[in-house]
Amino acid sequence: MKIGYIGLGKMGKNMVLNLLEKGIKVVAWNRSPEPLDEVVKAGAIKAKSIEDLVVNLDSSGPLDHQNDRHGRIIWLMLTAGEVVDEYLDKLIKLLDKGDLIIDGGNSYFKDTLRRGENLKKLGIRFMDIGTSGGPSGAREGACLMIGGDKKDFQEILPLVKAASAKDAYGHFGKVGAGHFVKMVHNGIEYGMMESIAEGAAILENSQFNLDLREVFRVYNSRSVVESRLVGWLLDAFRDDPKLKDISSEIHSTGEGEWTIKTAKEMGIDIPVIEDSFKVRKNSSKDKENSPTGFRNKSVSAMRGKFGQHSVKKS
Repeated sequence: MKIGYIGLGKMGKNMVLNLLEKGIKVVAWNRSPEPLDEVVKAGAIKAKSIEDLVVNLDSSGPLDHQNDRHGRIIWLMLTAGEVVDEYLDKLIKLLDKGDLIIDGGNSYFKDTLRRGENLKKLGIRFMDIGTSGGPSGAREGACLMIGGDKKDFQEILPLVKAASAKDAYGHFGKVGAGHFVKMVHNGIEYGMMESIAEGAAILENSQFNLDLREVFRVYNSRSVVESRLVGWLLDAFRDDPKLKDISSEIHSTGEGEWTIKTAKEMGIDIPVIEDSFKVRKNSSKDKENSPTGFRNKSVSAMRGKFGQHSVKKS
């Protein structure tokens, strides 16, 4: 299988390296040259431009499932928002009917629905894949949440299996379903991280002078709260037991807020996710060395570990 890949940030570059190792042929393009050069050294075909990327992809003409003819496949791994529309506008001028575009970033599902309808009118197929696991997951095998036509899903199944960890993927229905499921996943993540961080703050400020490295080692050894998030916070405490170098300001990429907005539209009360988002929004006002600041640092520390986000004190 041969695909085009646009966007070689932390997630995209690592996913391409993984795909190449799994035997997927990749024609890659990126605005900045460094990650592009890295994946080319690993075996990717370098595209000089988006136009060059499309030309380098095999196309057997318009899609015809009966005759087993398939169009080009292009995976976008771009920052959510206007940049996705920008690149879609460029691609639709270059692609044929039956070609397939996959949005593998964290787009808002309503934007995905709109894009899907617009591309359908042009005869261009569209799928959405919510990707979880951070850069390490992208490199070693991600968790993929997929929306789109069932026939299209069956067509890209070899690609999905190559990009994901064992059994770490699911097709959830029509276009938009993948990004919707990923959006809710991120809302849940907000609440879980906040709860873990609040516990860490209570432990740190107790009368018992606890070693949080040992506490979280035990928590992550067959307890009910054992999890990857607890493990990542344990790693952070091992690196910096008092989180002295971690910022108490928690940055956010927006998916939690989308979950809150969607829940309100559905008439569903979600106090845990909503309050965890408020904590992030107001974190810049909290004192760095206060118990609340330590709580915030714990969230930041987890974000730094699983997403390689910048969380050091500025």
